[in-house]
Amino acid sequence: MQLRNLAALSALATLGSAQLKQVTDFSATPTRLGMYSYVPANLKTPAPIIVAVHHCQGSAQGYSSESQLMPQADKHGIILIFPNSKSGGGCFDVASTATLTHDGGGDSQTIANMVKYAVDKLGGDAQRTYVVGTSSGAMMANVLAGAYPDVFKAASVYSGVPDGCFYVQGSTATQDPPGWANACANGQLTHTAAQWGDMTRSYYPGYNGTRTRMQIFHGTADSTLRYPNYQEQLKQWSNVLGLTGSKDTANTPQSGYTQTIYGDGTTTTAQLVGYSAANVGHTVPQHPDMDIAFFGIP
Repeated sequence: MQLRNLAALSALATLGSAQLKQVTDFSATPTRLGMYSYVPANLKTPAPIIVAVHHCQGSAQGYSSESQLMPQADKHGIILIFPNSKSGGGCFDVASTATLTHDGGGDSQTIANMVKYAVDKLGGDAQRTYVVGTSSGAMMANVLAGAYPDVFKAASVYSGVPDGCFYVQGSTATQDPPGWANACANGQLTHTAAQWGDMTRSYYPGYNGTRTRMQIFHGTADSTLRYPNYQEQLKQWSNVLGLTGSKDTANTPQSGYTQTIYGDGTTTTAQLVGYSAANVGHTVPQHPDMDIAFFGIP
């Protein structure tokens, strides 16, 4: 979706005494995503896990820098997992029924399996697992929140689309490139809150547990995944989370951003918080301090 500074695409990212490493013994299917990990030295286990999902034309190595999460990992003792797309264009599959559905056999299930690996092999805490994503990664973060609410306790979404919005009939989990839904990307796909909520609930039939908390950023000048997708995401998750009523606060957390909190709670404790970034394009810059605070780490 957008090219990033090639300097960020180093094969190995190093911070302090820890390194970003490819996890060569991760062999869980169903799709052939690469898995990279960043595990701080002297980690206290079980440790929180953040899965950070890159954009199209990106990579795990690049996003390890762009997400700005490695300093946070060192400071707070967090295991970072960076999935690496298998597709030629670097996008993740958010279009197939397989990936949208819990244990359906797509990229989302492979990422959920990475979390299992991190719990079993790296000392991760299954009760403190979160996801951050940008663009294609933001779309995947929404999909993961919908299909795996039992895995991900909270998500921070930078310039994405609603869960299920990118569905393409006939799209498969193995096609390259993954399916692309123009109407959704252009902000032309709208539903009621209840319709969006029913869509998400259909991806994990019978699930009655706690749902993923959501923090959503979107720029008003986004010309790739257009701005109407912001309100559609808020409609969707307000319904899924059973929230009514919202409060807007201008120039929060910075000038030009409008914060919307749904239901009860604060910036860091609410179930659903949105940030509309005036005159910001694709994508909204990362706010790693806010991600960590919203996740409740430490």
